[in-house]
Amino acid sequence: MFDRLMPIVQRPHEVFVRGEAAWLWDAAGRRYLDWLQGWAVNALGHCPKEIQQALATQSGLLLTPSPALHNQPSLLLAERLCQLSGMHQVYFGSTGAEANECAIKLARKWGRLHRQGAFEIITFDNAFHGRNLGTMAASGKAGWDQLFPPNLPGFAKARLNDLASVRERIHDRTVAIMLEPVQGEAGVRPATPAFLQALRQLCDEHGLLLILDEVQTGCGRLGSMFAFQRYGVTPDIVTLGKGLGGGVPISAVLTQQHCSVFEAGDQGGTYAGNPLMCAASLSVLQTVSQPAFLSHVNEMGRLLASGLMHLSARHGLGEVRGDGLLWALELGTDTAPEVVRQCRQQGLLVNAARPHCLRLMPRLNSTPEEVQEGLAILGRVMAAL
Repeated sequence: MFDRLMPIVQRPHEVFVRGEAAWLWDAAGRRYLDWLQGWAVNALGHCPKEIQQALATQSGLLLTPSPALHNQPSLLLAERLCQLSGMHQVYFGSTGAEANECAIKLARKWGRLHRQGAFEIITFDNAFHGRNLGTMAASGKAGWDQLFPPNLPGFAKARLNDLASVRERIHDRTVAIMLEPVQGEAGVRPATPAFLQALRQLCDEHGLLLILDEVQTGCGRLGSMFAFQRYGVTPDIVTLGKGLGGGVPISAVLTQQHCSVFEAGDQGGTYAGNPLMCAASLSVLQTVSQPAFLSHVNEMGRLLASGLMHLSARHGLGEVRGDGLLWALELGTDTAPEVVRQCRQQGLLVNAARPHCLRLMPRLNSTPEEVQEGLAILGRVMAAL
């Protein structure tokens, strides 16, 4: 059966059949502590009761009426996201790449209307914005420019936390600056608060849009509803995905009023604002947006960070980076794939963001016991290596 799937990623041979909270079970009945959680998708872990109930209720009412008609869950979700973010309007999609592609289109139209046709967007080396042709061109992942040429023009690459490299790329064709507050695929590399705040000022000085890709960092992952709130920066456009659905496919583009320039026919999608997905997302936000819940994310993040720093010191490893419940551990050598394999053998699922770096994305409602168990497994693997 494995041969029927296109080989788009190297997967282990285990077949996973059930998930509950922090845990996954394979077809052989073996249990794994999951610190992948769908690449930070399962904000509340596997099969949370909130999402189960929301899907069961909505599936008995309305699956989809077509995006050409209003449905109640999408209206409620748009209103809730605007309340939580301070933004003004929302477009819904299914994937983070779709949301980022929409943000690029929106910026280009805004540039045509307000900046004499400016269209170029400054993005960053090592960025990851998705796998559409447009979002791949916006990304700065090494080697991607060789995969599907010719590449879409309109993106100038600067260096994260290097303001001078951004200034050098601003000209009369520039319309926006787009970045992840934390570059997850690059190994959890955060923009500094000073850098993000300087970008906001730079955009204001030159009349540019600031677009934040919060597909991974939004919806509580860093211990605040949105990363931009943690940084004290107000963007013009924000994209969301992953944790927004807690396991179901939904994404969103949030905009300020002045740059929400789409008209009827400019943008669309068969599943834009699908009521089943919006109902699930509402149930996630109801939990994740609570101050006590976000405080718990920060508490578990501190516990995980402390344990990782202890492991690093004990085994002579490298830097520990992250915030909330998104962390990276530098290994010092290109052993991350082997660490991932040995952790899986011992019942822990982690990600090798880079050959020399682990990325850890536990569920946001992790317990202290889960954090300690994961650290213990990591410690055993490091000792064995």
